[in-house]
Amino acid sequence: MNQSCLRIGLPSGSLQESTLDLFAKAGFQISGSKRSYKPTVDDSELEIRLLRAQEISRYVEHGFLDCGITGTDWIEENNSDVELIEKLEYSKSTSSATRWVLVVPTASPILSVKDLEGKRIATEAVGLTTRFLDSKGVRAKVEFSWGSTEVKVPELVDAIVDVTETGTSLAANNLRIVEIITESYPQLIGNRASMRDAWKKSKIQRLALLLKGALNARDKVGLKMNLEELKLKDLLEKLPALRNPTIAPLAQPGWVAIETVIDEKVVREIIPELKRLGAEGIIEYPLNKVVY
Repeated sequence: MNQSCLRIGLPSGSLQESTLDLFAKAGFQISGSKRSYKPTVDDSELEIRLLRAQEISRYVEHGFLDCGITGTDWIEENNSDVELIEKLEYSKSTSSATRWVLVVPTASPILSVKDLEGKRIATEAVGLTTRFLDSKGVRAKVEFSWGSTEVKVPELVDAIVDVTETGTSLAANNLRIVEIITESYPQLIGNRASMRDAWKKSKIQRLALLLKGALNARDKVGLKMNLEELKLKDLLEKLPALRNPTIAPLAQPGWVAIETVIDEKVVREIIPELKRLGAEGIIEYPLNKVVY
């Protein structure tokens, strides 16, 4: 690989759109992702590869990629020897973790993991499931499922292990969760040799900082306002969300400018209260990154 170029694998499929949105907020514009597994990016030091999340940790481990983003579940499933750099708390549609769950039909007599002794289980995550059953002392036949796993119970198998974010699809298919096997967030991972290269390590760390900053800014907004200084103490006491704002004097004597970051969900309640307490020129603005 070119010394001055970092090759990174990003997940295609269900995580693709949310991952590209995250990169956009971090300052990287990626185009052509709908037509090619090699989309372009407005950073000459990056090469993007769109791959199945299931494969990325293996390609990073073996050096075909310098780094990548994939779920901790697939790192565990592949038993990949990679460097864990940054947990990125996002998923397909929410900020919650995805869950691998042991599932049976609603009417199944199976109530616990122990009830699976000698039973058949279908899943895409064979290694993860097998290790989980071993930890519980349960012997069952675990077979690989190529997809549409939820339709295989109860006719073809006794139970399935599948991934869910909200559980809506499982409920719609009359399925019941017996136990959560593991929870998974996307993880920025690095090839161990690449992380020993000073330039690549620095580039990966800077990328991690920007991606984390973009996640920190999620669901937050910035607020600016002007206020008579004599009213400042009262405003700060009554609005805990503004306990640590930036405060600067204005050119007009006796007035200050206030700037802060708050959760977007409280803005509709807080702005009328700010106005009541004397704030003027209130401005709300979106945020792309918050770096702590």
